[in-house]
Amino acid sequence: MAARILFVDDEPGIRLSLPAVLTIHGFEVTAAGSVAEALDSMNKRPFDVLISDLNIGHPGDGFTVVSAMRRTQPECVTLILTGYPAFETALQAIRSQVDDYLIKPAPVEMLVSAIEKKLQKRQPHHPIELKRVPQLLRENAENIAEAAAADLARNTRESRPGDHRKHLAERIRELADDLEAPATAPALAKVVHGFGRAQQRLGLSLLSTIEEINVLCRYLHETIQANLISVDVSYLVLDLQNISAILISLIRETARSESRPAPAA
Repeated sequence: MAARILFVDDEPGIRLSLPAVLTIHGFEVTAAGSVAEALDSMNKRPFDVLISDLNIGHPGDGFTVVSAMRRTQPECVTLILTGYPAFETALQAIRSQVDDYLIKPAPVEMLVSAIEKKLQKRQPHHPIELKRVPQLLRENAENIAEAAAADLARNTRESRPGDHRKHLAERIRELADDLEAPATAPALAKVVHGFGRAQQRLGLSLLSTIEEINVLCRYLHETIQANLISVDVSYLVLDLQNISAILISLIRETARSESRPAPAA
């Protein structure tokens, strides 16, 4: 029986040509052009091999497809294609989750050889430990804070205290706690108030606070992106929406604080 391949790529030309070539080599290929199509296909039938582009519409979407396949069909061989050799170092870190990866355009002989070798040696994958974004942020709070603090020190004029990294790590943990709590006004007010008091203690202006939130947001998203294969995607959209709501509220509250008149002597 021919090995069944699910091929996922958002480029129509590749989606037409590569499956045709793989079919000539004796494989049975189903093509999908989006994450939604890929999820629908894997829910309808079993596959022996998944070949997914790394970026399907959005950067890193291939990780979402691999993660879904690992959960639903743990014996399926998973291969990632990427057109960006610079991703090689990052991909090394996730090779325990992906059977192999190839740089596009991969020669057909190399791709066929990789498929056949992985099929001969395949074993059921161990289930991936899925994490919600709050857990991911707590585990990486120190690294995120260190990177953000270094970025701010290099690229902003306003000086910050030596313990600024500690301040950022505490704010990230508070953000993680708030993401797990019900998204109520009192919960949001608590984290916003805590952040505002910390900014006042550090003596940071509105502009510096906005810069800090912008940099922090970037490193939060980069951390989520780098760990996307282990993120529980069923909560991902909600968690990202709540992060945005909290960060916007922080900026708004800081602006209000600066516009309030100073208390009378």
